[in-house]
Amino acid sequence: MQIGYKLFAEAFSPQELVRQTVRAEEAGFDFVEISDHYHPWLEEQGHSPFAWSVLAAAAARTERITIATGVTCPFIRYHPALVAQMAATTALLSEGRFVLGVGSGERLNEHVVGYGWPAVRERHEMFREALEIIRLLWSGGYHSYDGKHLTLEDARVFDLPETPPDIAVAISGPASARIAAELGDAIFATEPKPELVTAYRDAGGSGPRYAEVPLSWAADDDTALASAHEKFRFGLTGWKVQSELPNPVNFAAATSFIRPDDLRDTFGYGPDADRHLAAARQFADAGFDHLALVNAGPDPDGFFDFFEGELAGPLRDLSTTS
Repeated sequence: MQIGYKLFAEAFSPQELVRQTVRAEEAGFDFVEISDHYHPWLEEQGHSPFAWSVLAAAAARTERITIATGVTCPFIRYHPALVAQMAATTALLSEGRFVLGVGSGERLNEHVVGYGWPAVRERHEMFREALEIIRLLWSGGYHSYDGKHLTLEDARVFDLPETPPDIAVAISGPASARIAAELGDAIFATEPKPELVTAYRDAGGSGPRYAEVPLSWAADDDTALASAHEKFRFGLTGWKVQSELPNPVNFAAATSFIRPDDLRDTFGYGPDADRHLAAARQFADAGFDHLALVNAGPDPDGFFDFFEGELAGPLRDLSTTS
């Protein structure tokens, strides 16, 4: 079992995110991953730096830990030619310690460039074409591409790593699982659903299976739940809401009836290690073998100490059952 740490980019400054990456390496985490957002989910989160700059700085400050995007949409706010170049450069700067996590995006981040927000079927078509372009450019040399939605004209990425980074594809059902099996090297999910792993395997996928585990550490339960409510209540809205709303004000409205107690069944929270382990075990039981811990608590350093002292060993002992 590989254990990672989610850099909560919507809640911390870029400098603090780099510091947390260094601390995560010291604490023994295997990887960190960062969301690639333009906006935060909620105004009170207060941050949303450029993920690729954070990763470059983190690569320079660390030696062992793998770094990853969790996840980048490679076809609206960015053209896939840029993603291919950014990912190749990050792989070189990290000396091979980079995983490109990709997904079909959220309106929250992609609408800002004014190209609209396609329906989900069209987004999946664009997603597939984007991954084909990235793979093409990573093969070396000049390439052009004429797709239904995306084009590439006589482009070459000059600085390529000897081995391309793995691509972890965010999946939510059979359609995205098929894309992951065909064009990716791994999957990425946010819900402990064994059917996602099954869909990936049925489509021929056999790579690592990444998932985010929602936790909130604090010295007492009420503080932990209050912090999770402030930072992460958007997570209870579900993917069909998260992918469609355009701005933090809309998420504030969508989450106005969610209370701290509503997060008890979703989060590992408070000082009880068993409660955090139970949250992680759901994902292991669903078949995920790379668990990224998302700490929505108020004290990152307290969480790192908690991980080192009480979580690291038991988490690594978890085994997948599917």
